[in-house]
Amino acid sequence: MKATSKTFAATVERALYKIRVFYFCGADEAGAGDAAARVLERLNQGAAPAELVEFTGAELKRDSVRLADEARSTSLFGDRRVIRVTMAGDEAHDAIAALVEDTVPGWPVLIVASGATDKSRVAKLLTDRDDALVTIFYPPDARSVTEAVRGSVGALGLLVSGPLAEQIALAAGLDTRIARSELEKLALYLDASAEAPKTVTAKDLAAIGTQAGDDSMAPIVNATLGGAADRLKHELPRLASGDINPVGLLLAFERRAVQLAQLAARMGPGGNVQNFIDHEAQAKRIFFKDKADLMLQLHKWRGARLDRLLRRLAALHRAMLNDSVGAQLRLQQALAEIARAAAR
Repeated sequence: MKATSKTFAATVERALYKIRVFYFCGADEAGAGDAAARVLERLNQGAAPAELVEFTGAELKRDSVRLADEARSTSLFGDRRVIRVTMAGDEAHDAIAALVEDTVPGWPVLIVASGATDKSRVAKLLTDRDDALVTIFYPPDARSVTEAVRGSVGALGLLVSGPLAEQIALAAGLDTRIARSELEKLALYLDASAEAPKTVTAKDLAAIGTQAGDDSMAPIVNATLGGAADRLKHELPRLASGDINPVGLLLAFERRAVQLAQLAARMGPGGNVQNFIDHEAQAKRIFFKDKADLMLQLHKWRGARLDRLLRRLAALHRAMLNDSVGAQLRLQQALAEIARAAAR
């Protein structure tokens, strides 16, 4: 089976317990990761949480039979299991092929594949199977994330108007995971539940600190992509101190790079950057506080340079997944290189 971010919720609701392998891919890695989390929640609904067994693609590449073995095994106490795989590209293809060839019924497997599309070898392996679901997540826009916000509030007991849902989507940088986190904070703050729903107001958003993007990461993202090496020198020690999660920061860079690619495509090669960004802000397709930074970055990152940046970030993501110990150092070195390129 195959779905997109728009049809995913309905497809899962209809066929949740028929699906053995869930494969999430596409340019919106935040959306893919959030969808995997939602499936896990649904599988645990009304029952004790299943034991979560996690693998990386690198682990399964080294041992291609391990995934199938784990999917049909039981825990010491006979608890339910769910297996989650985080991988880059097609690196675990052989392990997934061995899994689907195994005729013994097994536990559900959730696969989040960064840098992969519905044309990948794994996607082609799974698409025509009735017991698998391939879902591709295209780069998000304000409308789709706003719809995702409005689709999530009911289960949390929140009543959110359209304009406030859009504000939450923009404030989350069009990252559905961050948006869900904000909604969960709102539900806790308002003591809301499905049985006792509460209406969200602008004052409530202000009270929990919902604002544009992730404030702890935005200065590093903007200093790097704006070519402000001096500012970056003052920001990087926060990464070394452990104040900022390296993977979370890399995801913030990927979201901004994808946003720049979307903007560049809409503007076209001969467009006026200032006029275009002003128009996008007026149309509420970008957060107004991001105007100056996006204008500068769109001047610097377009065409072939932007393509190289996207490829560099994808390669960095794969390297950090394969070497979690050295992830922080890799990221620091890469950010310094990107900042120097932006300054030229």
